[in-house]
Amino acid sequence: MATDIGEQPTTYQRILDNAAAVREVAREVARRELRHVVLVARGTSDHAALYGSYLSQIRLGLPAGLASPSVVSLYGAHPDMSQALVIGVSQSGRSPDLVEVLDSARRSGATTLALTNAPDSELARVAELHVDILAGPERAVAATKTYTAELLSLLLVVEGIRTGTGAPEPDVAPELDRLPELAAQTLVGRDHEEVAARLRYANQLVVTGRGYAYATAREASLKIIETSYLSALAYSGADLLHGPVAMADREMPVLAIVGDGPGGAAMAEVIERLRTLHADVVTVGPARTAAEQAHIGVPAVDERYSPLLDIIPLQRLALTLALARGEDPDSPRGLSKVTHTR
Repeated sequence: MATDIGEQPTTYQRILDNAAAVREVAREVARRELRHVVLVARGTSDHAALYGSYLSQIRLGLPAGLASPSVVSLYGAHPDMSQALVIGVSQSGRSPDLVEVLDSARRSGATTLALTNAPDSELARVAELHVDILAGPERAVAATKTYTAELLSLLLVVEGIRTGTGAPEPDVAPELDRLPELAAQTLVGRDHEEVAARLRYANQLVVTGRGYAYATAREASLKIIETSYLSALAYSGADLLHGPVAMADREMPVLAIVGDGPGGAAMAEVIERLRTLHADVVTVGPARTAAEQAHIGVPAVDERYSPLLDIIPLQRLALTLALARGEDPDSPRGLSKVTHTR
């Protein structure tokens, strides 16, 4: 897992160096008159799809949401997706329910796109278009570099559709080019070690964020659950205030992802409420606030890029926490690298 985490800067560079194929796909999608975007995924890839949903709505101005695969695979329904871009996101491309959804969507007239780490997979075969996320072999069961490779691939696709040319806007390209360097910078920090020591004996915790950071909160929660077997509940900052905040107290650690932008600004109210309840708040972001007890620093970037950086120290936190609790993060109990669901 440590090796996989450490390879993310070079994975980003590989994706950017081979972006011509992504641009061709984005240009083809932009040529079509699509009304909405539907993403379908499971597990870690579902959190990448959530990020893709925010990107599609904010950057493309198109309604977007996550499909429920069981609608097709269990109930046999076949929604009309004739004016949709349907994106299947999967590291292995081998989950039968995702294959069924893309096959059904394509037969209904949708533009279908598979993002996988396996160009020869069944999901890649049934989709009209395919993007190889170029993550390379992943050693640990817990997904790390494949997740961020999915994020960057989705970002390139959306930015390419936005311009209509397949290439990002001129002011966006330099920001994308900095991501490998910024990812390497996040690997230098050791703030996660202090936080792991704080959480070692916790029974449960909450992970929260708003906007683009909500996907990061969901993924960080999953990484902690599957490596440390610790109950980690993920909520958007808004949903947290709509009830679950009632469980916050001195015994409830909270990881709050606070970036630069509207989502990060909206977290101020959440953190203030947690402070009044005396919760043990750890923030993740470029700036430390007065309310939290600990902080994990990351480089400051536009909020839409922050999920590619914020998750890296949280992956390291999950790894360090698992080892501190005497667990083996490379082989979580009951899990395998590929999960087949219907």
